[in-house]
Amino acid sequence: MLRRGSYHSGADIARHKAITHSFTHGACRRFERAAVTFGVLAALTISQAFGVGTALAAGRGQSAGSGTIEGTVTDPNNAIVNDAAVTLVNRVTGYQKETRTDENGTFRFTNIPLNPYELRISAQGFSPYAQSVEVRTSVPLSLKIPLVVTGTTAEVTITSIGDQLEQTSTAHTDVDENLMKKLPVGSVGNGLSDIVSHSVPGVARDSNGFGHPNGDHAQATIVLDNQSISDQQSKAFSTQIPVNALQSVEVITGTPPAEYGDKTSLVINATTKSGLGLTRPTGSLTALYGSFGTTHEEATFGFGNQRLGNFVAFNFEHSGRFLDPPELSAIHDHGQSAGLFDRFDYNPTPKDSLHLNLFLSRNNFQIPDQYDQALLGQDQRQLVRSINVAPGYVHTFNDSTIMTINPYFRLDQIFYSPSANPFSDQTQTLSQQRRLNNVGIKADVAYNHGIHNAKAGLQASHTFLTENFQFGLTDPGFNSPCVNNLGAPIGDPTLTGPKSCNGTVSFANPNYLPGLAAFDLTRGGSQFAFHGHTDIKQEAFYAQDALRLHDLTLNLGLRFDNYNGIVSGNGWQPRAGIAYLIKPTGTVLRASYARTFETPYNENLILSSSTGAGGLAASGVLDQSTSANPLRPGNRNLFSAGLQQAIGKYIIVDAGYFWKYTHNAYDFNVILNSPIAFPIAWSKSKIDGVNVRVNLANYKGFSAFMIAGHTRARYFPPETGGLFFNSVLPAGAFRIDHDQAFQQTTQVQYQFNQIKGLAPYVAFIYNYDSGLVSGSVPDFATALTFSADQQAQIGLFCGGTFANPLQGITSCNDPNHGALRVRIPADGTVNDDHNPPRITPRHTFDASIGTENLFHTEHSHITLRFTAINLANKVALYNFNSTFSGTHFFPPRTLQAQLGIVF
Repeated sequence: MLRRGSYHSGADIARHKAITHSFTHGACRRFERAAVTFGVLAALTISQAFGVGTALAAGRGQSAGSGTIEGTVTDPNNAIVNDAAVTLVNRVTGYQKETRTDENGTFRFTNIPLNPYELRISAQGFSPYAQSVEVRTSVPLSLKIPLVVTGTTAEVTITSIGDQLEQTSTAHTDVDENLMKKLPVGSVGNGLSDIVSHSVPGVARDSNGFGHPNGDHAQATIVLDNQSISDQQSKAFSTQIPVNALQSVEVITGTPPAEYGDKTSLVINATTKSGLGLTRPTGSLTALYGSFGTTHEEATFGFGNQRLGNFVAFNFEHSGRFLDPPELSAIHDHGQSAGLFDRFDYNPTPKDSLHLNLFLSRNNFQIPDQYDQALLGQDQRQLVRSINVAPGYVHTFNDSTIMTINPYFRLDQIFYSPSANPFSDQTQTLSQQRRLNNVGIKADVAYNHGIHNAKAGLQASHTFLTENFQFGLTDPGFNSPCVNNLGAPIGDPTLTGPKSCNGTVSFANPNYLPGLAAFDLTRGGSQFAFHGHTDIKQEAFYAQDALRLHDLTLNLGLRFDNYNGIVSGNGWQPRAGIAYLIKPTGTVLRASYARTFETPYNENLILSSSTGAGGLAASGVLDQSTSANPLRPGNRNLFSAGLQQAIGKYIIVDAGYFWKYTHNAYDFNVILNSPIAFPIAWSKSKIDGVNVRVNLANYKGFSAFMIAGHTRARYFPPETGGLFFNSVLPAGAFRIDHDQAFQQTTQVQYQFNQIKGLAPYVAFIYNYDSGLVSGSVPDFATALTFSADQQAQIGLFCGGTFANPLQGITSCNDPNHGALRVRIPADGTVNDDHNPPRITPRHTFDASIGTENLFHTEHSHITLRFTAINLANKVALYNFNSTFSGTHFFPPRTLQAQLGIVF
């Protein structure tokens, strides 16, 4: 129950503190010392268990990517008011936090996303108070708020939706934990990816938790409590931070400020939960069961006071559909994901705060099979182990200046295992052992005074890469030196070279790669073996300032990056933006420019650059048309323009256009039809598009949002770096598979506020995806050459006859022909740039119903939720025979039931 409000004079408070000080001081200090000792010892124990010999420091209480609001509430005579209710609200994002003033009349909100807010204060005997506040920096915002006695005439400013407009030149989307709890998460081990793709415009969903932000593939950086992670965080490459450890997420899709480098098409600025200020321990236990034998157990627990706190989150997931498989029915697709996150905070002095993030996780899963692979007993698996240790320190110099220092240690280990019998793997057997170790530090100083909101900092990182890779051909027809009179490879293992083709029954195969002969296990070859190691050093410094000149904001910045890896490069990167607020119409106009320095992907970088013992190029594996150059850094020019518009009291529209031109444009390629991906680069790319987000703020329990995006992603040969397999190099401009004509998500939610305490809600989501480019099906004649299983995957038909995995279609004279799940261009009309083949568009629907307090209890709450993903059971593909990612089916109907307790 909430206590009744009261206020006292400073003398009363002083006498009260003197009486209680001697009793509480010793106990509090002993508790703090014990908690600090426990936190550091736990960190050391866990790190030693994982073989990490890194010295750890305690952490800070606030993330540099978030803000703090603190204040003192007084009466008209300047006496403090304690036990006043203080609420902080953003009506656009749904963010809402509540606290009460302490015995000194003070309150404090920490880890606040950088946004405008409405601050509300109420206390018994006083008139309600409300004002607009804006958090744009990690420098704490200090307020002194005098209340007016009830009955006294006073002007109270009540904010409207127009006051939530953001006067900034950078387009971004804010996602609060209240929304994260209610969005449907169907991808096991990739919850954060699902959250982003469901709530951020311009992100086209791809298989296995990947996303295409604004026409790029996985060009994303996660900034986790000021630690930058630009390596791949998909479950196929690493492990993701669990959603229940996150308090809020800011996703930048526009021009990145100078503090962000590396992969900047999407910057996910994530703030984790903290135990600071939790005078009463809080936590949750949740269990989920769903389709495909999916289970998810999670637990959170937080405790602390104003000086220290600890928050821990544990997650364990299992599913029979862990990855998106190449068949509609998942075969050989079981997997588990487990993670432990802990954040420890300690404020030793009023001007110093420390924090420590620990994250331990592992994914262990099978690689899905196609029907023919399952019949052969293919049993490929992958294990991913990750550890992240990130201490941090914040020092407050004065009311306008703070310093932040964040060192970190991160390790990913990947083990890809083949079948026990090599010939159970088709068309090749392969294995991999890979290690990515990243250590670094980020330090900056933030200054906020007058018209200036400035930041300057340094970053340094050292990435150690070790790669081992082995493979051998197991299908005698895959690289046969001979073909029959129909041009089909002859799977005769006795044929060992073109000279063995006699010219009457068999003919020389024009696609034969002699370099692969040494690794053809069906013809007496041995496995290819590769080992490589390198380390990559990166340094950067940056400076930026947001100058607020009344209704005009100027964003100016400069960044310099130096990259020294397999190749070297550096680049100066100016950043500039302008935003102008038109108050009478509730409009913010913005425009910006950024020069960015693009660095290669680290995953399988050594092998793709053909350096190290047994490089593929040195072994003669590649044909003469394929390059094998090291991947070099690139550069990009990004322009964007947009607006925010308030409509009435409840609606905000945010729309923008972007255009980016890149030299050395990166992507991934797969080797020999395997699921192992390698980075490659093209000469240049031209990408442009439009993003829109519409928010309907809560109106009597009803809220909604709509996101939409259109992207044109045009790439230009030649390939300038990395290995390229399985496809003929394009001769001119082409639409890469990131190209997405249109995608949108609309969510509508209703909260039954009239049912007090129970708080039930219903939500409905409509998704539309126009389909990614699928260049492997340029015409129907090509589809006729596919295997029966491949034809069944795309739903190939001729008249009333449909292909199935056992019976394909080899010829067709019926004018009614095509494919259900791929849009094949009409004969003679295919064009790689203007009319490429695409995956068929899909309409899907999700729905959920639940309650935050099933039994209407006051303290501990029972939560219950039912979710249906792909409610109409739409059968669709993400991609098909993609040079960059293979074949993957969209998940069929998925039902989930979740039960939890919050205390």
